[in-house]
Amino acid sequence: MMDFNELSEELTGLTVFRSLLGDTVIAPLRQLIHAVADGLPIRVPYAEFTAALYKYTDNLTDYITTAVLENENVYLLRRARGQEISDAIRSCLEHELSVLEEVSQLTPEHFRRETGYKGFLPEWHTSSCVLKEIYAARAEQASTHGYGMFARYDAFFLNNGTLVPVKNPDRTALSDLYGYEAQRQEVLENTAALLNGKPAVNLLLYGDAGTGKSSTVKAVANHFKDRGLRLIELKKSQLREIPGLIDQLSENPLRFILFIDDLSFTKDDDDFSALKAVLEGSVSSRSGNVVIYATSNRRHLVKENFSDRNGDDIHFNDTMQEMVSLSDRFGLTITFLRPNKSEYQSIVAELARQYGVNMDARVLAVKADAFAIRKSGYSPRVAKQFIELMKAAAD
Repeated sequence: MMDFNELSEELTGLTVFRSLLGDTVIAPLRQLIHAVADGLPIRVPYAEFTAALYKYTDNLTDYITTAVLENENVYLLRRARGQEISDAIRSCLEHELSVLEEVSQLTPEHFRRETGYKGFLPEWHTSSCVLKEIYAARAEQASTHGYGMFARYDAFFLNNGTLVPVKNPDRTALSDLYGYEAQRQEVLENTAALLNGKPAVNLLLYGDAGTGKSSTVKAVANHFKDRGLRLIELKKSQLREIPGLIDQLSENPLRFILFIDDLSFTKDDDDFSALKAVLEGSVSSRSGNVVIYATSNRRHLVKENFSDRNGDDIHFNDTMQEMVSLSDRFGLTITFLRPNKSEYQSIVAELARQYGVNMDARVLAVKADAFAIRKSGYSPRVAKQFIELMKAAAD
């Protein structure tokens, strides 16, 4: 028979997995176990627990297993940093895994027998698991699965210095993109080098609007997410936070792309110096598991007016040279130029095939050309907009 008094004490004393006590499902389960141990009515805490569980699953074992595997704790942090893990921590870890495994096997029948409650109790399921073995295997794969929020999510943004997961990220796949194969291959190779622990460089994806620069970065991130790659999107105003963010990520076993979309500066932009310092690679801003990928419609990143050429700076030449050479501090610049008419028509034809738009090739080409003229010219984005319009009209 389940000893609820002992189980209540064991949960209260969790140390390695202490943060689980605040989990949205485990917290009300703990309150339910406490109620049974103290001989209190269980109807309300039982309902609160099952309502919380049902939001995610009706299998308690699956929920607790996932929560344990995704938990960020002292054992995983020390392991990721290559620090020695003491026998005391290992012993505590193993004991708590046994406790959590026991909790994961609780059934409604355990509560009925213990309390003698005769009324209706919502059901949930359990399944067999050996939590110690599962956890040991996952710890070995921390460099690809991650832990904490990095195990559950693969895309993030920065809000007031805190990483926040993107719950519905852009799932653009490499197969969704057409043209620019050589450019995408360069991004793929650099990212693969990062994942393989080889030297990888910061990338600037420069070119015309609508050519797929941002989509390329997101598609590459999606392609490698199961190999331990995570994407963190930053705003230009957050560039000064990059050194601190890199320090935070440097001991994580995963690999990260810091993504800055549509980057450009004005002449007196304070953020200019912040990015320059990061790209020059000061001790505090370089890490073997982090790269910066930026996109821009401006080759030199700086918006320059004709009036800028007539300044009163004594060392004007040096000032202008510094402004236009920022892009050179990226390890590699990859250029996405607007396609010509023939390339545009090829993209349209391929998209038509993918979307199932059946139209005479010559009619399709004429309509696509007219659409591009009305829009902003030839680009993969315009081609996709045109095909989506044709698909909607056909449906």
